[in-house]
Amino acid sequence: MNHLVIQGADVLSPVGWIPDATVVIEEGRVSRINPISSPPGLPTIRTQGLQMLPGIVDIHGDAFERMICPRPGVSLPLSLAIAENDRSLLAAGITTFFYSITDSFEPGLRSRAMARQLIQYLQADGVPIQVDSRIHIRHEQANTADFSELCDWIDQKKIQLVSLNDHLPESLDEQALSRYANGIRKRVQLSDDDLKALVTWAAKQRDAGAEQVETLVERSHTAGVPVASHDDDSEEKVAISARRQVAIAEFPSRVDLAAKSQEYGASVLMGSPNLVRGGSHVGFMSVKEAIQGRVLDCLCSDYHYPSLFYAPFLIEQMKLMPFEEAWKLVSEYPARAAQIQQQKGAIAPGLDADFLLVKPSPVGDPAHGLPAAIAAVFIKGKEVARYDG
Repeated sequence: MNHLVIQGADVLSPVGWIPDATVVIEEGRVSRINPISSPPGLPTIRTQGLQMLPGIVDIHGDAFERMICPRPGVSLPLSLAIAENDRSLLAAGITTFFYSITDSFEPGLRSRAMARQLIQYLQADGVPIQVDSRIHIRHEQANTADFSELCDWIDQKKIQLVSLNDHLPESLDEQALSRYANGIRKRVQLSDDDLKALVTWAAKQRDAGAEQVETLVERSHTAGVPVASHDDDSEEKVAISARRQVAIAEFPSRVDLAAKSQEYGASVLMGSPNLVRGGSHVGFMSVKEAIQGRVLDCLCSDYHYPSLFYAPFLIEQMKLMPFEEAWKLVSEYPARAAQIQQQKGAIAPGLDADFLLVKPSPVGDPAHGLPAAIAAVFIKGKEVARYDG
């Protein structure tokens, strides 16, 4: 199984760069780095002039939704959509991916029925995907139907991460209702009356949903499934997350709230498109502010996969932190937050041999506007993608 030697690349290890290194891979895992002598008979790949970076660990990404439903009310077969998504992940250097599946009261793309289909498809034998794929359920508090099924998924280890969401507006006045309905219209085709009826019904489920969430948190902890909060925008919400022993704080709104999340032990996760765009699309704190405030632990793709590969280079260009530390925001630290650091996140003995071979661009002459180009992607020691140019 996947025995080979990578020789000559500059390797980004947990303690920094190892120039012109030799990495021995056995049974899909990194066995040794710079051994006195390489084991005889193993295939050797010469990689002089390339960098060897840990594969990206993306613990929150939902861009696959647009591949399933490219237009409101238009759905494509899962087999086609997931195959396309897998190729997009590899092209962005993502080797471990948590499918962030929304478990909502909405019909269609974000419904329980779609969540069920995705889980069944992704966990079936023989699915033709290369990326190490896991399930992240984004549970909407107002979705109270078939709660036992959700609990069963956790007990049966079908879910590897749970985040607690409540995207309903605090008030159902016309302005708030219209803004929220416009978001739903991007995914499903419903009349104005049907949308209003759906949101009004969902709002009535909030209290019952809050009780279910407490049970969900307890079941998740018992099963060893990490729990994430989502969009904490007040000290009250942070305190609730602390009581729930949340492991990951997704997209807190302010630096001070992110700091409080770290104080109780959560890893702060933000989206790489926030950095690439220059700020949050919903008016929350920017990634730049979070780094400057020392409250950022991990980056994710959120809704745009290529941004995650680009982000560490941009962080270095902006002189926010050295590249060696910035790359940990997309590899080592997300793996730790999702509690898979014993398998993923670094090029180190005993861990899965998930890595990228990257061709750096000459200073001042970035390839196609980017600071580096991916030459090849390896997962568990197997080359799964190669790119020319």
